[in-house]
Amino acid sequence: MINVANLKKRTTADIAKRIVQDIPDGAHVNLGIGQPMTISNYLPPDREILLHSENGLLGMGPLATGDQIDHEIVNAGKQPVTMLPGASIFHHADSFAMIRGGHIDICVLGAFQVSVNGDIANWRTADPSAIPAVGGAMDLALGAKKLFVMMEHLTKSGESKLVSKCTYPLTALAAVDCIYTDLATIAVTENGLEAIDWVEGLSFADLCKISGVPMTERKK
Repeated sequence: MINVANLKKRTTADIAKRIVQDIPDGAHVNLGIGQPMTISNYLPPDREILLHSENGLLGMGPLATGDQIDHEIVNAGKQPVTMLPGASIFHHADSFAMIRGGHIDICVLGAFQVSVNGDIANWRTADPSAIPAVGGAMDLALGAKKLFVMMEHLTKSGESKLVSKCTYPLTALAAVDCIYTDLATIAVTENGLEAIDWVEGLSFADLCKISGVPMTERKK
């Protein structure tokens, strides 16, 4: 099997840009804490994509830098952000009414594990020292019309985050639509996982071996 260390993996920026390709104009998109929040930096200016933050902001722009920083204007991860023209600020309860009411088109979350049928575990591992923090992930995973996952393909110990069955506490069942990693883009379909694209130098056969779960190749 190929040595993953020799591959040119996608950077966080690469993954973010790949996700943006699959977001249609006019979409209302929520970005989860962690890697997904970087997506706000890579939205083309000619695209109309409305970013929603669960703490009560619609029309969020890129992460703030320098003189743009206002510590009263932050995303759900408490990072200072900018606001695009026409942006609005509202109560936390109204924000969750948008989420639970099915008004968010796409949510992008990080994950510890995703199963072949789209179950997601993203709020707690087996580490007893870690503080469990589900936040609004359960609401977002079930309330958004589509759920994208942005994550590294393997754990630090080299284990695949794609699994037959999640062993960590679940966030939601059969909720994930597409998985974007540093090695590949993989759709979750009614027939199982379907590889859409993967990094140069990696064959489909090796992708399957690295992932440790069955998947098919999308016909081009």
